[in-house]
Amino acid sequence: MLELRPSCEHCDKLLPPNSSEARICSYECTFCAVCVEQVLLNVCPNCGGGFVTRPIRPSHNWKGDNFLGKDGAGTRRVFKPVDASEHAALVARQNGLEPQDR
Repeated sequence: MLELRPSCEHCDKLLPPNSSEARICSYECTFCAVCVEQVLLNVCPNCGGGFVTRPIRPSHNWKGDNFLGKDGAGTRRVFKPVDASEHAALVARQNGLEPQDR
C-alpha cells in the first residue's frame, strides 16, 4: 500500500492524503504538481522515471476496512530540494525520452 507521504520533496508543500496535487514516481518519491511540471519536467530526480497522480485513499470504510481510518497516511517528511544543474544534466541525458521509454 502507498505510504502517502505528507509533503513535496522539493518545495515542502503540504500534500494531505486527499490532495489532487500530489505526484509520485514508481518508487513513491512525492512531489507537488507545480514542481513536477515546472522544475522537474516530469523527470524524477531520484530515479529518472516519470510521475503520475497519486491515488487518493478513501476516507470512508466502503468495503473491507480498506480506508484511511484503518491505513493512515505516512508522516515521514522527505525534504531534499533538487540541485538545478544536476537535474538539468539528468534531463539532458534522457534526450526527450517519454517516461515509458526510459
